[in-house]
Amino acid sequence: MTASRGRTGRPPLTEERKAEIRLEIARAAVDLFVDQGVAATTGEQIGQAVGVSARTVWRYFPSKENCVSPLFSAGIDLIATCLRQWRPGRPLAEAFARALGEDQRLLVGPDPATVAALVRLTRTEPGLRAVWLQTYDEAEPAFARALADRAGLPPDDLRPAIQAAMFNAALRAAVEQHAWRTAGTREDRAAARAGLADAIRSALAVAADGLT
Repeated sequence: MTASRGRTGRPPLTEERKAEIRLEIARAAVDLFVDQGVAATTGEQIGQAVGVSARTVWRYFPSKENCVSPLFSAGIDLIATCLRQWRPGRPLAEAFARALGEDQRLLVGPDPATVAALVRLTRTEPGLRAVWLQTYDEAEPAFARALADRAGLPPDDLRPAIQAAMFNAALRAAVEQHAWRTAGTREDRAAARAGLADAIRSALAVAADGLT
């Protein structure tokens, strides 16, 4: 009887490691886009910054603009959780207090100033703008489901869908306004995080007028 051969080669990557690689690629792409522009950035350069091949970059993302999508979508699940846990009769901002204050989970990630620079690029780079808007398109159903769960309504009910659209628009407007307001300024990481948190709190206050 011939002994079976053991499996050779590298072990398969875990989903957690794949997510880490995606985030590493995203951060490298952001830095390159901000430093030299989208047109001048290649997949090879993004890969070199991370220590992987361009082929690996394209395995994870269909285009160089899509490389930044993990940074745009990082907080969607957390925001949905905050909406779902929002207690009736309590201020909307209260549901986000810890995520924006004590643990700042909504603000964890790359330098907020770098992200703000990336958001500003979405005004002049159509490919990045498409990814930016797609992120919010994908977030809206998640927010609608969370608001429906909170209210005990069916997931296809119109009311939470409209509320999610209002909330989503307010959130995007706050992030974009913060990005443009800080254009040309130099803030340290703590100040940048505080400024972004204030912008999101303002968006929550406005959105709360249409959410009950």
